[in-house]
Amino acid sequence: MKELNWVKATPQRDPVFYREGSKYLVGGEIREWKGDLFEIFSPVFEKREGNFQQRLLGRCSLLNCDVAKEALTAAVKAYDNGHGEWPTATVAKRIHCTEKFLEKMKEKRMDIAQLLCWEIAKPWADSLAEVDRTIDYAWATIEALKDLDRQSSGFVRSSGFFAQIRRSPYGVALCMGPYNYPLNETFATLIPALMMGNPVIVKLPRLGMLCNMPLLEAFADSFPPGVINIISGEGSTVVTPIIESGQIDLLAFIGSAKVANLLNQRHPRPNRLRSVLGLGAKNVGIVLKDADLEMSVKECLQGALTFNGQRCTALKLLFVHRSIADEFIEKFCESLDALKGGMPFEDGVALTPLPEKAAVEKMSQYVDDAIQKGAKIRNKYGGDMDRTYFHPAVLYPVQETMRVWTEEQFGPVVPISPFDDPNEVIEYLARSPFGQQASLFGKDSLTLGKLIDALVNQVCRVNLNTQCRRGPDTFPFGGRKDSAEGTLSVTDALRSFSIRTVVAAKNSEENFKITRSIVNGRTSQFLSTDYLF
Repeated sequence: MKELNWVKATPQRDPVFYREGSKYLVGGEIREWKGDLFEIFSPVFEKREGNFQQRLLGRCSLLNCDVAKEALTAAVKAYDNGHGEWPTATVAKRIHCTEKFLEKMKEKRMDIAQLLCWEIAKPWADSLAEVDRTIDYAWATIEALKDLDRQSSGFVRSSGFFAQIRRSPYGVALCMGPYNYPLNETFATLIPALMMGNPVIVKLPRLGMLCNMPLLEAFADSFPPGVINIISGEGSTVVTPIIESGQIDLLAFIGSAKVANLLNQRHPRPNRLRSVLGLGAKNVGIVLKDADLEMSVKECLQGALTFNGQRCTALKLLFVHRSIADEFIEKFCESLDALKGGMPFEDGVALTPLPEKAAVEKMSQYVDDAIQKGAKIRNKYGGDMDRTYFHPAVLYPVQETMRVWTEEQFGPVVPISPFDDPNEVIEYLARSPFGQQASLFGKDSLTLGKLIDALVNQVCRVNLNTQCRRGPDTFPFGGRKDSAEGTLSVTDALRSFSIRTVVAAKNSEENFKITRSIVNGRTSQFLSTDYLF
């Protein structure tokens, strides 16, 4: 039995009870909720007076339908059919507001990281990295917007016409991020949506809710009223009326395809709803017989178990050539045994508790199902449980009757299947409802070349001799089939949250003169540019 040492945190990583969780932001006002509250307990157990207890981190608002409608009204008013202050603001003003916010966000770095660490048991170093990466992503988005504005500032001529083609806001956006990256993934849609001129409603995730709360004041101080509204509560209570109103133009959602489809169906005019969706994935690692075993094991281990495998980009199923499978598994398990399990606030910890007990139970069910159908646990302590901790289980051989063959486990279960012919893996991917990424490990250029050509028509990113991942954020991040809708990157996201719009005129001296006067006199916000140099 793998037992965990439930130790106390160091003072600098030990948050005090967060008392601001009952607040929310609507119409530029930070309000106090007087109704029902949701108690947020850390998945970390602490030993007090001989008993193990979970710390109460704070209480968050379970807002009702009326507040949700107020948030919607505020956002719709801020947009004002495209005439509002924010959608008509210059690029320079939007950038200024965002820069002001980011400076304030940096001041809350430690507070956010502490809440991330304790609320979802994310390792301390990873919690800090999520805050820093989110800030870096926002700064990169600012630079991308400047470049986009420069590129579209000129005029084009064609077939007797001249025109300026620029991007304009799409409308009111609803953004919902996931629990595993409640800050970074939320901001990956929120920031570009805002910077393209769209007022936004953010519905915080149930897990990972608190870490966004220290930023309410920064949002309120940095953006015009109604441009950013942040609410919490049950999705059926606060999200459903917002979607059913028909006044949401953009849906940015990161979660399951099932929920995304339900949301889309709730909109009375789904043809008018643009969706940017990051959904499920069953990314595979394919280890060929000539692969560098040491490197492949290292990459597959990190790819499968970073943050306990709770990432859409994690390697969820490993296919290993039968001739090297035993050696690969032996080395994989040795490397896994060397990983440190413990509390998220400890230095050097790689394996931490899961965010809730239900996740532990789900992982156990996957393991039990696989064992009943012929798989074996190949690593020491695999599948051992201690309260909210689940020790990673390496399962082999995995085959198609098992749940882990087709379902996204989203946790520390590592299924491995042998193969003889790479076409077996291609056929698996062709039948899979998922299509995000794949990792390919090998050396022979002829074999790799053919596999790459097959894989790029099944997934949106093929990783050669490296694990699946999202970054760098300048690369497009998307998926085929049920894995995504739309593409995200610092550049692609700006396009996803806007629409190309044209101002055109026939070639004539009179039209040239009028247009020149508009641009030079800055009488139009659209027909202009703020970053010529």
